[in-house]
Amino acid sequence: MAAAAAAALLAAVVALTAAEAALVEHTFVVRQMHMQHLCKDTLVTLVNGQFPGPAIEATEGDTVVVHVVNESPYGITIHWHGVKQRLNCWADGAGMVTQCPIQPNATFSYGFNLTGQEGTLWWHSHVSSLRATLHGVIIIRPKSGNYPFRKPDMDVPIIIGEWWHKDLTEVDKAYLNSNDNDPAAATINGKLGDLSNCSGKAEDSYVLEVEPGKTYLLRLVNAALYSEYYFKVAGHSFTVVASDANYLRPFSTDVVAVAPGETMDVLMVADAPPCRKYHMVALAIEAPEPDPQLPLYISRGLVRYKNINASVDCAGAERGAVIPDMPDNHDTTTTFHFHGNLTGAAPEHPLLPQVRGPVDERLYIALGQGSVCRGNMTSCKRGGSSESMLVAYMNNVSFHLPDKLALLEARYRGDASLSSTVEELPSRPPRPFNYTDPALIPVAPGGKEEAIEPTRKATTARRFRYNATVEVVFQSTAMMQSDSNPMHLHGHDFFVLAQGHGNYDAASDARSYNLVDPPVKNTVHVPRLGWAAIRFVADNPGSWFLHCHFEYHIAPGMATVLVVDNGPTPETTLPPPPTDLPKCSKLQEQRV
Repeated sequence: MAAAAAAALLAAVVALTAAEAALVEHTFVVRQMHMQHLCKDTLVTLVNGQFPGPAIEATEGDTVVVHVVNESPYGITIHWHGVKQRLNCWADGAGMVTQCPIQPNATFSYGFNLTGQEGTLWWHSHVSSLRATLHGVIIIRPKSGNYPFRKPDMDVPIIIGEWWHKDLTEVDKAYLNSNDNDPAAATINGKLGDLSNCSGKAEDSYVLEVEPGKTYLLRLVNAALYSEYYFKVAGHSFTVVASDANYLRPFSTDVVAVAPGETMDVLMVADAPPCRKYHMVALAIEAPEPDPQLPLYISRGLVRYKNINASVDCAGAERGAVIPDMPDNHDTTTTFHFHGNLTGAAPEHPLLPQVRGPVDERLYIALGQGSVCRGNMTSCKRGGSSESMLVAYMNNVSFHLPDKLALLEARYRGDASLSSTVEELPSRPPRPFNYTDPALIPVAPGGKEEAIEPTRKATTARRFRYNATVEVVFQSTAMMQSDSNPMHLHGHDFFVLAQGHGNYDAASDARSYNLVDPPVKNTVHVPRLGWAAIRFVADNPGSWFLHCHFEYHIAPGMATVLVVDNGPTPETTLPPPPTDLPKCSKLQEQRV
């Protein structure tokens, strides 16, 4: 049955593939294996035994088919982060939103097309915190072979992540109980780097060998659960050329900021003195006190020159590698200005004229943390009391996933038992307050935040007619913490119009909108104690997850679903689900 369904899928996608496009096919076998880091043997869940997982390399217009064979003990989905999935919401891979997880000892094949997309995306599990080890890069090269910038001599994926000793399936539950829940180390391409050691023996570092004068396209992916990162290479500078598989107006910098979920494409010319070695460093950014403080997460690799011209005299060259001067780990200003420098390279984008016109729907979404009472109590003590439980919210509603049927399937089948329990996400916060008041950060009995902590849990969605122009203003808050918020929308790219510090003021801040050449993204960095405004066209029918990409925000509920109606024609209508769409198991709790 599974083989027949896979054959049918292949036939369908091949029929949709243009004659000159290719079919890129992979098999992902998900299973557990032991890995040892920091003197500890850890059981981890991997694809094909690789950490990070296998890269998917394709050309614009290609069709990708991935056969997932689940030999792990957990329900699994794979989300193709940033792939637009045009009229293909069933393949988006958001657990309990677009599909039930692939159960242990079962298989499912994903198929999707990459028409109209070039650049760097990535894939990751979308059930529980397993994406910490289940992830990999997606590289989409231009069909013509030409870039709107100097063609690089080599592509180099750089995946920034974390190493966890903890059972990742238990990590989400620990968030809800406010337990200490930290990773063991940061990683670059799966290597912890020589700053981490086991009984005095340094961990392996990722090593990039370069040739003098050549240009390298570093495809940066932040796959971390916890932190935004600064990235630098000593002695070298970058030209930022793309983000989230959309080209940018190039700009030069020596430091890149990349938030969880984001990708950044940067050119690096190997133009430093070739006799030296140079450290590349990924440094986690965290909010300053009074926010709860994490250990300092930093990983470093090495850039080493090879094929040095015989005329170059390296005699007497220093042995030690050059170390870059990094921003402070509490520096949130550099990332604010870095993201503010992003501008689009395609002012002729086909949707930009519509985005510049009238807005059909406006949402103002406050992002914060609150609490709910334990044990279904109607009232309880707050301020860190054991009677209440920490949650995250959007407009004071903490998202709750269904556990018996995925939202998209329930909508398609007209399942009233589930659809009747889905609430509309409020357009604005239910009670206005000074969202960025630093006095709201500390959690303590009698603290200023205690009166506005109470939050409710619900399955929320917001419905849009086909082709509606939607504006969303995300407002970060100081409620019980003051982190930034990398907000990711499935199924659509959006235009980032502006960002700012403090509370958003429509009367004044809308005048700062960039409607000339805004960057096109799928993940927006909403700054700490600030806001970001986006617009998109709801032109892809389906049920699309919108959530923060910090795991400690999405797991406790900083999420919702945007439902886009079918259009007026068969070509704008979501097709039926695949016949082998996974079924839910009542025996196993599944989380996002």
